[in-house]
Amino acid sequence: MTFTFSPIGEFRTPYQSVEAIPKNLGEAPTAEGSIRIDPAYEEGLLDIERFTHLIVIFAFHKSTAKPLQVIPPGQEQKRGVFATRSPHRPNAIGLLTVELLRREGSTLFVRGVDVLDGTPVLDIKPYLLHFDCRPEAGSGWLGEKR
Repeated sequence: MTFTFSPIGEFRTPYQSVEAIPKNLGEAPTAEGSIRIDPAYEEGLLDIERFTHLIVIFAFHKSTAKPLQVIPPGQEQKRGVFATRSPHRPNAIGLLTVELLRREGSTLFVRGVDVLDGTPVLDIKPYLLHFDCRPEAGSGWLGEKR
């Protein structure tokens, strides 16, 4: 089975290279950026500004490697790719929760980006407390010493 996705927009961020993106393991990103939605999809943004946070699904468009084990930033031990947030995955799809600062037409201004400028956005969903917040969730291997 094969799936094909078309971007609905793109991120505009301060990061022109992968090396410029801060790798603060265990800390949420704080940089501001924007999501420019293709005008053909602007109608789908109706009422989005009523939410404080959004979940953005995007493509790691510069990722070509597909290892099943990776060494996360600041770590020395290999981990299974599905136990990490690595951009190098069998399907180069990313997920990011951002704070929505404001909307201007088809542009969403957000805080909490850690992706390359020009990263294709595949979908946006509102962050819903009763679906997306799980206080009982553990932090897996992140709680271990290196």
